[in-house]
Formats: sequence, structure tokens, C-alpha cells
Amino acid sequence: MHHPFTPVASVPVDPRTARVHEEGWQSWSPSGAYALDATPYRPTNANWATVCYRPGVTVPEGAFQGEGLLALDPGDGSPVRLWAAAEPLREVPSIRLVVRDRAVAEISADGPVKEWTGEDIQSVLGEWAASLGLGAPRPAPTVWCSWYEYFTDVTEDDIHENIRAMDTLDLPVDIVQIDDGYQKALGDWLTLSGRFCSRAGVADAIRARGRRAGIWTAPFLVDPASDLAAAYPDWLVRDADGGFTHAGHNWGHDLCVLDTTHPGAAAYLSEVYATLRAEGYDYFKVDFLYAGALKGARYGTADPLQAYRNGIRLIREAIGTDAYLLGCGAPILPSIGLFDAMRVSPDTAPHRRSEADDYSQPGQDPAEFTGAARQWQHGRLWINDPDCLMARPAVETRKQWAAHVEATGGLMASSDRLLSLDQWGVDTTRRLLAGGAR
Repeated sequence: MHHPFTPVASVPVDPRTARVHEEGWQSWSPSGAYALDATPYRPTNANWATVCYRPGVTVPEGAFQGEGLLALDPGDGSPVRLWAAAEPLREVPSIRLVVRDRAVAEISADGPVKEWTGEDIQSVLGEWAASLGLGAPRPAPTVWCSWYEYFTDVTEDDIHENIRAMDTLDLPVDIVQIDDGYQKALGDWLTLSGRFCSRAGVADAIRARGRRAGIWTAPFLVDPASDLAAAYPDWLVRDADGGFTHAGHNWGHDLCVLDTTHPGAAAYLSEVYATLRAEGYDYFKVDFLYAGALKGARYGTADPLQAYRNGIRLIREAIGTDAYLLGCGAPILPSIGLFDAMRVSPDTAPHRRSEADDYSQPGQDPAEFTGAARQWQHGRLWINDPDCLMARPAVETRKQWAAHVEATGGLMASSDRLLSLDQWGVDTTRRLLAGGAR
């Protein structure tokens, strides 16, 4: 529920040197510091506004806006100021900054905020994060992920080929993570696509070579063409008109949202993750998590943020405390305290630029922009995941991308067909994996 914006502060600024940090809503939402005369990154179409930004929130032209966090370096030597959600797990207000009369920044918010001061933008954000008292996240394993080479066409044979190649190339990979493509449909997580014979069999093969098995899911998304949607339409979140809440368009479908407050849906979600865990998977990449916090009519009384957090807790209970949990496409502030690692940027890609210059879309430039701006989260909220290293020759500016991944000190994951790597690619992949998360 959105309240009217009320004034929070007026701050004199030097318009030439002041900087404003906007914190985006979720993993893929552009986040970073801008000069006062810059135009911040905004969604370029309605679908991306739902899937990659804060749904239902539009920012007026000429305004800066952070979701739960906004920092201002006045540029005149006075302290940096941060406005932060007072209770980030319960309510995430939008915090807005508009410059009036050239040299005064007016800050307003549509919910309660607290103010912090510090020496620079990253350090004041880091101090706020440290104040939450979470304790250090555990170290991240090193990962090989199928996504950026095979995308949804991954086969069981592809996984086996790369497991063998890890041995041949002597790569220090802890986790072999199967990404999107093994399942029949979004929602039908335990039904295999025709490209896989046995999930447990793949996990056994990975573990037989001394590595651990990881798997991708998008727990809160349901394809309307799935068996789940056909059998249990009452498990889906509804909109105000009685139709299904729209979680955006992807994979060629308009997607629905699983209502984890429904006892049947909650039991199903628990069964999915307990099954995967029993089959030998103990690293879980859970993706498109924004869907779990979308507004809509649910079976239970939980508000969207409570429903989201409760859904993640169900997953954690099913996989156990020892399993490793990586969030992606997740609302940042509502995820605090729930994950071992978190994707802190849009997807990377084999190319630099993002589609239509929308900085929520896959590309090395947007991944570097937001990934660097969220460095303050690393080691305080979770291990940062800058997204995967791609070191094969076909990748544009692969050296620059590798340097970014290495500089973050976060989760180190390779996502190439390993046999396609040249000597530079093998050496770089080995070095980054050997360094691991710092």
C-alpha cells in the first residue's frame, strides 16, 4: 500500500559535484550513483517494469528514487547522508530526491525512514548494513553453471561432458549446477523435460567425481500451460478482477504466481525441495523471486513481503541449514537474513550492451554498473554474486568482464562449455575459481 510522499530533509548541494545513489528494488533493478544532471536508468517497457523494477511504481521525470535506501553526497565537503527503511523486513518505502532552486535537494518518502551519515556513499551503505547485525555469511563454494552456454536447451549429455572436462582441465569446481531447461515447465519442477533422463542419476554422477550437485528453480513462477496450473488453479495468486496476478511475460508466456500461503501450494513447494535434496542436490539457485512479493489476493492474510519471506523460509526448511541458498531476481531489502548468497546485478551476457539500453536487461555494462554499486552488501548481507564468468573466445570484452568478476571478490562461477575455452580462458577460469569468494 502506497502512502503519499512526505518531506524528510532539505540539503544544500553543490550541483556540479553532488552524487545520488539509488538502490533498486531487486537484483536486476539498476542501482548506482549519479551526478545531479544525469538521467537515471528507468524501464523502457511495461513488461520490464514488472519483471525487473519495483512493480506498480513509476518515478516522475527529474526525480531520483531509491527503494528503501537512498544516499546523497552533497559534494560540498559535508557528510554523505543516507535515508534507509526504518523496518526493512516489514516495509520498504520509496525515497525520492528532487533538486529545486539549483542548489537544494528535497528528500521525501512514502513511509518511515531513518537517517545515517558517513564519509562516502559505499561506506555509509556498508555501515547501515553492518548495523543489522547479521553475522558473517559462510564462504561460497565455486560453481560451474550451464546457463550461459546452453540456456534452456541444456541436455543431460552436456552436463556429463562438462563434468569430464573439469577433471581434464583440472578446474577447482565445487558445485556443478544445472540451470533452466531440465524441467518440463515452470511449476512442474519434478517432471523432467525430454532432454533429461534422471535428476538423481545426474546428481550421482556429479558426486561420484567428488563434486556437489546444484540446481536452478524459479519457485514462485507458474506457467499457465503447466500441469500444476491446470490441476490447482486455486494455488495461484489472484488480481483485483479475479484473474491471475500477472508476473510478467517470459519464455513466451504470461506467467502466474504460486500462492505459498495456500496450504496445498506450501506443501507442494516443501515436497519439491525435499525431493531435490533427497536426490543429492545441496546447492539451490532460486530465481525470479520478485514474483513472490507481487501484490494480489492470497489464501492467507500475509502481506506480499511476509508471504515472500515465508515462502523462502519454507524452501530453507525443506533443504536444511547445511544446503547453500543463492537468491536471484530477489527483492533486496525483504531478502535480508534469508540467503547465503545473492545476485546483485542484472544478468551478464556474451555482449556488452543491454537490449534497448534498459539497464535491467542482460549485458556486461549493466551487470558491472549495478554490481559495483552494490559492493557494500558483500560480506555484510550475504556473499555477492556478480554473475558468471564467461571466458570463451566468442565473448565480447571477456578480459574486462573477468576483471569485474574478480574484483568483486564474490561468488565465483564459470558458465562456458569448458572444452570451448582457449588457453587464456582455461587459465583465467582456473585462477578465479582457485581464488574463490573473499
